[in-house]
Amino acid sequence: MRACLLLLVPLLLLPSPAWAVDPPPSDGVRIYRCVGANGAISLQDAPCTQAHRQQVLDMVRPKDPPPRPASPTPPPAPVVEREVRVVTVQPPQPMYECVTAEGERYTSDSADGNPRWVPTWTYGYLPHGHGPRPPGGHPHPGGIPARPGVIIPGGSVLVRDSCHALPQQEVCARLRDSRWDLVRRYNSALQSERQRLVREQRGIEARLNQDCGGW
Repeated sequence: MRACLLLLVPLLLLPSPAWAVDPPPSDGVRIYRCVGANGAISLQDAPCTQAHRQQVLDMVRPKDPPPRPASPTPPPAPVVEREVRVVTVQPPQPMYECVTAEGERYTSDSADGNPRWVPTWTYGYLPHGHGPRPPGGHPHPGGIPARPGVIIPGGSVLVRDSCHALPQQEVCARLRDSRWDLVRRYNSALQSERQRLVREQRGIEARLNQDCGGW
């Protein structure tokens, strides 16, 4: 075996005209290793000149990998319809404090307070012959004497109290006071009155839950 290798090496180092070079394989590439007279080594794809020694190396030509199959196009994402919710927040119910002309204070759910018609009174006259004629009486126009000093209704007038809105914190405080006042009155109330007190308490509880966070 060693003798065969020793014989092969001189053959590879012989100048190119010394042997017949087979054509490169159709599916490969041939590389020539050329050794110059000064020992310089070069690699090329053409045979070496006569002044060089060469070695021939046949290699398989690299091939591009087969194209990857195209990935299927993902289906379009479903369109998600956005749900629109309209939230209506009811503002707290206002409360007003009103003051009457006599200085009495009360609360009302309306800025009008407690408008009311109040009768007015005026002086009237009695015709002649109805009761004794007071001193200083004078005849009525037209010859019918009359007596002054009788007070009779003279109509009515609409009275409106002065009202102003309370801050929400004060509204909640007064609602809580009203709730406890109803509880106190319920313990000493008659059976017929307790039903009305229970209805009032339910209304106050609902208003506290909505406008005051329950407390």
